Order: sequence, then structure tokens, then C-alpha cells
Amino acid sequence: MDPLLIIKKYVDPSSDAYRILVDHSTSVANLAVSMGKAHPELDIDLQFVQEAAMLHDIGIIRTAAESIDCHGDEPYICHGVLGAEILRSEGLDKHALVCERHTGTGLTKEYIDRHGLPIPSRDMLPVSLEEKLICYADKFFSKTHLGEQRSVDVARKKLEKFGPETLRRFDELHALFK
Repeated sequence: MDPLLIIKKYVDPSSDAYRILVDHSTSVANLAVSMGKAHPELDIDLQFVQEAAMLHDIGIIRTAAESIDCHGDEPYICHGVLGAEILRSEGLDKHALVCERHTGTGLTKEYIDRHGLPIPSRDMLPVSLEEKLICYADKFFSKTHLGEQRSVDVARKKLEKFGPETLRRFDELHALFK
């Protein structure tokens, strides 16, 4: 399966959105695969990690995020759920779980409800090692400073505003994959 063929189906290859999505996703995929290779004892499916990391943010195209050339109708927080819908329609159910579960360090039902987020009220936390690895690697790259890898300290600082549980999950991921 070629992730770029799927991305091209939903995102105009001549758009800034495509360039941003592919650049960001490539950075995440390269870091995730590199981290996975550094931990052979975890027996991570690196082929899946490469594919799913390239597709994890496909849902941005359906959000209203003009700064990254996305002109959809939905709030950005919905991009994981929207991406999961896209990938399920492509028969990629396992990849869809990565989309749903990578936002922040995952989202709990309690957090979604407390903040009134416009996404399904259920736990969306990374479960498999592959999901956790992609979620972790994603925290090191933004879509507005392409190619710049954040330090662990900067990644933690960006997550602070989402509360202590988010930071605790990040620290657990860091301990697993550092």
C-alpha cells in the first residue's frame, strides 16, 4: 500500500496543504521508524508504522485550518476522527485507529466531555506499540515549522497546557521509546 496514493486521492498534490501534510508526515514517519529500529526488543511492525505515520493526519483536509491551507468545515480537533473515517472508507481499519488515537497523547472520554470537544465521547488513547510510537513521534514536529524537530523539553512544554495527565502519558511514551 502506498500512502501517497491515498493522500493524493483526498488532497490536491499542487496545494500547500499537500506539501505541508506530506512534509510533516514524512518527518513523523522517519522519526518513528528510526525509534522503532532502535528498539528491536519491542518487535514493532515498522512497515505499518511507516504507512500509518504517513496517513495519521489525513483528516486535516476536512478542517478549517487556513494557516495550513485546509478549508474544510470542521474544527481542527476533529482531524483525527475525520482521518479515521477516510481510512475506514479505504478499508484501512488498523491505520484509522492511529488517526483517532494520536491527538495530544491520546484523549480520554473524561477529557473530551469536560472540555466539550466536538468529537465522539469515548476514550481515544493509543493502545498498540505502533499507535504509541506514532503518537510520540508526532509530538516532535509541527505543521508550521516544517522539518524542525522539537526537543523533548519543548514537546513537553507544548503539552503542558493540556494538563498533568497529558504530560504523564507523554513521559510514559518517552520512557518507552527514548
